[in-house]
Amino acid sequence: MFKNTLLDVGKLLRQSPSIASVRHASKKTGGSTKNPSDHGRPKHRGWKVQDGHYVSAGTILATQRTPRFHPGLNVGFGKNGTIFALEHGKVYVTCEKLDPNWDHTWVQRIYAGRENQTIYKKFFNVVPVEQHQRFKLIEEV
Repeated sequence: MFKNTLLDVGKLLRQSPSIASVRHASKKTGGSTKNPSDHGRPKHRGWKVQDGHYVSAGTILATQRTPRFHPGLNVGFGKNGTIFALEHGKVYVTCEKLDPNWDHTWVQRIYAGRENQTIYKKFFNVVPVEQHQRFKLIEEV
């Protein structure tokens, strides 16, 4: 008698799927993210001022990690590679032949294997704006 009851319940479950219970996941699976937190914020390195623009003293012209740009006339070179203007004037970017000091360790590291080659690099130059020459010394007046 008990055997027949189990068979009847099995038949009933196979015939009507609405009686069967279904388990669902309690949490979603972890998917990939498009903005991972381990990369940090971007540093926005590179040119800050274009060729032909007028700048004031102290303006940052370019930021870099390796010496990609080099300082020229009236331009300073920070210890973190920042290139900045030393005087007011117009910015000129030129491509010139580089004559590095091979005694420096960073020059040996960056330009390793290029000792006998001609190396060209971009140089930032700031040409001062001409003064109006309207002032005279008191002694001349």
